[in-house]
Formats: sequence, structure tokens, C-alpha cells
Amino acid sequence: MTPAGALIVCRFLFDAPAIWLWGASAYLGFVVPARLARHIDQVLRSARAVAIAIAVAATAAMLPLRAATIGNGWEDAFSPEMLHGILLETDVGRAWIFQACATVFLVAASSLRVHRRRAQNVGAALLLISLTTSGHAAMNSGWLRIAHRLNDGLHLLAGGAWLGALVPVLLILPMLGAGRFQSEARLALMRFSAAGHVAVALVIASGIANMLLIVRTVPFDWSVRYQLLLSIKVTLVGIMVLVAVVNRYVFVPRLARDPSLHALKACILVEIGLGLAVVGLVAWFGTLEPT
Repeated sequence: MTPAGALIVCRFLFDAPAIWLWGASAYLGFVVPARLARHIDQVLRSARAVAIAIAVAATAAMLPLRAATIGNGWEDAFSPEMLHGILLETDVGRAWIFQACATVFLVAASSLRVHRRRAQNVGAALLLISLTTSGHAAMNSGWLRIAHRLNDGLHLLAGGAWLGALVPVLLILPMLGAGRFQSEARLALMRFSAAGHVAVALVIASGIANMLLIVRTVPFDWSVRYQLLLSIKVTLVGIMVLVAVVNRYVFVPRLARDPSLHALKACILVEIGLGLAVVGLVAWFGTLEPT
């Protein structure tokens, strides 16, 4: 594998856990009733530890891979001179320092005995926001760079809140039928529906703004790989929105007549699969020139 290919894989292995950690923690911390949130938090404890470990490993690998892609290949991956120069003299190095600090903060937050969940919420948000420091916003300067990064942050947090919450939602769905969490599960899913509308609207609005800031127009020049991949991403997000709408306005109302959750679960799994494909595309075209 080339350094460029390895960097794309590494970006995906960082982005996907960061999105899930933020979305799951935000959903459990701000939307789900406290008693149910504590239960789901315990169920997801091992998965969270694995996600954090993957994010740590990806962060550690990111800097050498950057050195290899900027330099002359694998021989420069661990060159002290190259690593030192990237860290101290480039935006890529400063972005990596931010990302590494956010990762360390999240690891420390996960080891706390008190206020652990609140600290994890902050750490997960910082982990996701760290991605804005290495994006295409660096192509701008002055106030436009600041506005671009703020828009990037909004796009990431809204998209992560939507996609990352889907795993806890899958775990809560079966609790609608019966059991000690039945009322809390119903409330959690109603709140997710309301919050999901806001998140999707923010994803679409900030995504359009981001596209105009980078490409300056609709990405129809498919001879440019960046624009081709961006068009595929936009299509996949559109399908995700359509699936979410069908789920909310077709299958959820049917629960009153048919308590089966198979259709709801299938739609959520499709959303997760499409979301992972979107994350993969972003990890890829984030390394390319937009024009």
C-alpha cells in the first residue's frame, strides 16, 4: 500500500470512531432519560473502549503517514528531521498536535470516577472538532478561514450527532415492547426524532455552505476526482435523508398497528451503512485538491 492509501485508511479509522463517540455520548448525555442513559452507557462500555483505542492508534499513525506522503515515501515516515519540520512549521503539524491533545483528553476523561460522562461528551466533541484544523478551510485566509472552520465544525457535530446516535437507538428500540425501561425508551426515541430533524437540517445547510466555500459551485466537473467523490457523497447523504424520512413517517406510525420492529431496524442499519460509506469518501477526497 502506498503512503497516500494508508493515510486514507488511517483517516477513516480516526473519523468513524470520533463520529460515533460524539454522537452516542451526545444522545445519551442530552436526549435519553438519565436512568436509561446509564444502562445503555454500561452496555456500550466495551465498544467505547475499542473506539477510543482505534482513535489513539490512528492518531499515533497519522503523523508518520503525513511525513511519508509529504516526503519521499515510506523512508521519510520516521525521519526525525521530517517529523520535526512538519510539527513545527506546517498547518498539518499544528492540526496533528490539536488532534493528539483531544485524543489524550478523551482518554483521561474515560478514566475519571466522577463526572466521567460529562467529560467524555466534551472530549468526544473536541476529538471531532479537531478534524476542522486539517481540512480545506486552510485554503482560505482571514475571516473566511474562520467562518469556514466554524461551518466545518457545525457540519461535523450535526452529522456526528445524527449518525453516531443510531447505534444507541438500535439498542433502545427493543425496549419499546416491555420491561422496566419501556416509558424511558419511548421518550428517548421521540426526542431522537425531534433532535434528528434539527441535525439533518444543519447537515444539509452546512454541507451546501461547505461545498460553495470549497468548490465555489455545484460539483459537476467529474473529471476532477474530488468533485466526483463529493457528488457521490451528496447522493449518499440524500439517500440517508430519504431513508430517515421513510423510517419516521412510514414505519414509526405503523407501530400502533404492527409492533414488529424489523423494518425500523433495517432502515437504521441502512443509514449506518450509508453513513460509513460517506465517512470513507470524506477520508478519501479530504486528501485531494478540489479543482
